[in-house]
Amino acid sequence: MYGANPKDIHPMPKFPQICFIKNTVTNPKIIIGDYTYYDDPEDSEDFERNVLYHYPFSQDKLIIGKFCALARGIKFIMNGANHKLAGFSTYPFQIFGNGWERVTPRQDELPFKGDTIVGNDVWIGYESIIMPGVKIGDGAIAAAKSVVVNDVPPYTIVGGNPAQIIKPRFSAKTIKILLEIAWWNWDLKKISANLEKIIAADLDALLSVKDQD
Repeated sequence: MYGANPKDIHPMPKFPQICFIKNTVTNPKIIIGDYTYYDDPEDSEDFERNVLYHYPFSQDKLIIGKFCALARGIKFIMNGANHKLAGFSTYPFQIFGNGWERVTPRQDELPFKGDTIVGNDVWIGYESIIMPGVKIGDGAIAAAKSVVVNDVPPYTIVGGNPAQIIKPRFSAKTIKILLEIAWWNWDLKKISANLEKIIAADLDALLSVKDQD
């Protein structure tokens, strides 16, 4: 075995607040990559409680890549939270029935922003909120208590409410190469053998092993 077992629910047995949530999520519309963990001392296995307004009739998915670090208290707001905006009132009369269902909006009348997608090797900080349809690129970071309302480019740090770009983590050229390398798609043996290069900032060293088996 190379490194942690991706099938373990709690890869650190004496530290159960860390959970590989791919092994606990049951909703087929929530897709999680290997090694992505959620850190919560209260109930790390119940990550799904943080995916809000994801009703059975909702069409959207939450897709989170591999090797992501998800801090305590983060929330994903899904498209089911959206109300019709075109009329004078946004109140959802129709959900209460008793004659009010006659004003049920058509699906195409409700704001729909698509799937929420988090890339690989993304760090989402404490109590951040991710709004519907947001796309967060590989290697990005959302600072603690960020409210992410817009897409986040790869390897970019954002923060605030609404979250704004603080800075790119690396040059545009380096980011392009890192996305081409995509180390998170290597087999586990290769990742384990090259951890020092993955966590360093020596692009030439990482490139030197890119095409090795």
